[in-house]
Amino acid sequence: MYEIHLPCDPRGPRIVRGTLRAVLHAHGIGELADRAELLTCELTTNSVRHTKGPVIVRMHWLCPALRVSVWDASPDLPPFAPGAVMPDPDAPCGRGLPIIESLADRWGGCGSVDGPNGGPGGKTIWFELALGDGFQPPSPVLAA
Repeated sequence: MYEIHLPCDPRGPRIVRGTLRAVLHAHGIGELADRAELLTCELTTNSVRHTKGPVIVRMHWLCPALRVSVWDASPDLPPFAPGAVMPDPDAPCGRGLPIIESLADRWGGCGSVDGPNGGPGGKTIWFELALGDGFQPPSPVLAA
């Protein structure tokens, strides 16, 4: 598992994107990079834009799927709507969850009672991307 701790800084999503891409390619699962980058950037941007505290991004390989979760200190969950619909093209925001709904194999979120290091709770939004048929898992050293 990889974990990135970020301050509430607008440069954070770009840092996470580059790190995620490098990790996935290093572990031989670069085919997930484009979708993973887009979805991770969306969740990280939401956390940086709508909260005032730190953000934690976790990447966890659950062979044959990648799970990325983004934690922030706000306890407010976004409105979850299965089959989320894209907003009006002229709307200034609101495209994030519909994008996640359309590109992730699974996704969800939950509030947490305890935050990192026993601090106050917040919420975690996560998604999973599965590799297609014929996937050869990375060596056990890389998958750990």
